[in-house]
Amino acid sequence: MPEEQINTLARHKVAILIDGDNAQASLLQQMLVEAGRYGLVTVRRIYGDWTTSSMNSWKDTLNYYAFQPVQQFRYTIGKNATDSAMIIDAMDLLHTGVVDGFCLVSSDSDYTRLATRIRESGVFVMGIGEKKTPKPFVNACDVFVYTSNLVAEAKAHRPSPQKRSQPKKKPEATAAHVIIPSAPAEAESENDPMPTLRQAYEMAVQEDGWARLDHMGNALYQLDPSFDPRTYGHRQLSRLMSSYKDLFQMRTQEIDGSTLFYVKLKE
Repeated sequence: MPEEQINTLARHKVAILIDGDNAQASLLQQMLVEAGRYGLVTVRRIYGDWTTSSMNSWKDTLNYYAFQPVQQFRYTIGKNATDSAMIIDAMDLLHTGVVDGFCLVSSDSDYTRLATRIRESGVFVMGIGEKKTPKPFVNACDVFVYTSNLVAEAKAHRPSPQKRSQPKKKPEATAAHVIIPSAPAEAESENDPMPTLRQAYEMAVQEDGWARLDHMGNALYQLDPSFDPRTYGHRQLSRLMSSYKDLFQMRTQEIDGSTLFYVKLKE
């Protein structure tokens, strides 16, 4: 997530715990990057029954990214046993205090209480899951990232090496870049961000009518932990706000070498 949206846990220790039965192995790198935005990922674990063929997709990537596979047998056919093992480990890590934040990767509502319990302890918790993730689990997290945004980001990074090695295929790479924004555009038509942006602005606005963009970003996560500018085709909140020039006025201010963004709702 962009720095202007939420204060990061710079160099703090983060544990990423993945429910292997409810996550995509192909996105492991993107998951690690997302968790790494909020601190140093020191604990890396993936839970599942590694005796089953369904876990084979993880085996190549987990070694490459130094993830620890945690074995959990399925005692009953059709039941997911990984959630109990993951919850127990998370509580052990919470009570020992070896990490300052958690990243829970799953689309399962069974982790809602776990996320709530972590937040009650004053510890940062983020979630990563599919669009089908129940809203209670999403809202129990400080930040929630949908995997659809990670898929689009992964596709956006693939064409660059192809451009260098196969310059004749530039038209194909260009086509790929045209296709990628279609998902955010579709999401925008289904869910207009303006109502949430207006609410966040009202929460962050100062007496002079201006609101700091980083404060507005924090307010956005209080309103909706899954809010992500990439859903609407922009990598940063500042770029999303710039696309609404007819509604918001923007200015910048230099303070101690840092650039602060301010926004103001037009009359």
